[in-house]
Amino acid sequence: MDINFFSDDTSLNFNSEEISNVRHHLRETSQRDDVGFISELSNSKALKDSQKVYQKFSGRKKFFHIGIGGSSLGPEMLLSALKKRSNDINFTFINNIDPDEISDQISKIDDPKDSIFYIVSKSGGTSETIAAAIIIINTLTERFGISVEDLKEYIVLCTDPQNGDLREFSSSYDIETLEVPSNVGGRFSVLTPVGFLPALFANINISRVVDSAKRYAVDQIENQDDVIQTALTLDYLRCSKGITQTVLMPYSSKLKNFSSWFVQLWAESLGKKSNLKNQVVNVGYTPIQSYGATDQHSQMQLFVEGPIDKAMFLVSIENFSENIRLNNSVDLGAFQSLNNFSLNELMQAEFYGAKQTLIDQGRPLFHIKLDALDEKSLAEMIIFFELLTVAQGNLLSIDPFNQPGVESGKIYTKKWLSNQI
Repeated sequence: MDINFFSDDTSLNFNSEEISNVRHHLRETSQRDDVGFISELSNSKALKDSQKVYQKFSGRKKFFHIGIGGSSLGPEMLLSALKKRSNDINFTFINNIDPDEISDQISKIDDPKDSIFYIVSKSGGTSETIAAAIIIINTLTERFGISVEDLKEYIVLCTDPQNGDLREFSSSYDIETLEVPSNVGGRFSVLTPVGFLPALFANINISRVVDSAKRYAVDQIENQDDVIQTALTLDYLRCSKGITQTVLMPYSSKLKNFSSWFVQLWAESLGKKSNLKNQVVNVGYTPIQSYGATDQHSQMQLFVEGPIDKAMFLVSIENFSENIRLNNSVDLGAFQSLNNFSLNELMQAEFYGAKQTLIDQGRPLFHIKLDALDEKSLAEMIIFFELLTVAQGNLLSIDPFNQPGVESGKIYTKKWLSNQI
């Protein structure tokens, strides 16, 4: 993974002290006991436990993943990017409480013996996840006559190691349960058992993902400057030019869900009312989800000629796994203009056109180039944006690991429910 910054501003030369300060913060954060998304990459037990559960249920052909927020966005991102075409497992992500959609999803359960239901909630009490779990349990017991005692043959849980109602449910009914590390927040949890189990069912080489992530994290924290330079550049653009929006636009349909994952990571971590001194600052970067070449025909007009308040992350892939030729015998100009080219080459041309247009208009642009979309490159992008989030939190003087705005909404939800009883 390579990253380059393009701008008409030539004054971006950060001194050694600025770089050293950010590196020191990254190093300190990675060693904190209450922040484990880096240290957990060395937890071989977590992967072994996930592999053990996978072996027990490996014959199942339908995988129902029940979770919300980071408990679902991370695994969805992993699978959409790396799931092998030859994999014949059908995945269903129950990640919202829309009754119409859940009804359609539940209708896909025809033979429970062919299905596994993975219920993921770090707290063990997330209302949306518990609601979906209730529906799953009722479906198994009422429609298929499965006893509560036999739910362990169909359900796997993933939750806090010690606390929460899912942990108690696990103990009461002897249900296989994987751990969400207590020091890893949901939006940082993709490279834990939250993502490990579905990845194993998708035949993803999750060991290679973890090893690549670990190597890249160490390299960026101790040696390289990609994360640090990007963080300082974004901070400069915010302070000097008022740029507070960030567009992530990968030129790959398989990375569309990566943008969704980034939106939660960026918004929930960096959008804060108060700083570390408890002063009201109302800061944050608004993430915008996009993907090429589709959004060159929708959002790009705004990105090129709209307000200069956005920093762009464009992601290109040099070598797609497929290379479909466009040779044809239709004797019409539009058809012949693509003769002798491939979709790979057309995507490269589309990317070049977007990138050069943005540069010509003076729009700040980060180009992330991947040789190919594989376990190594995806792992590096995951760690890049997680570390970048930590660095931006430091530069904004806020806590990137809490989410008081989200918690407030949960409190009001429970209050509304209690008033209806």
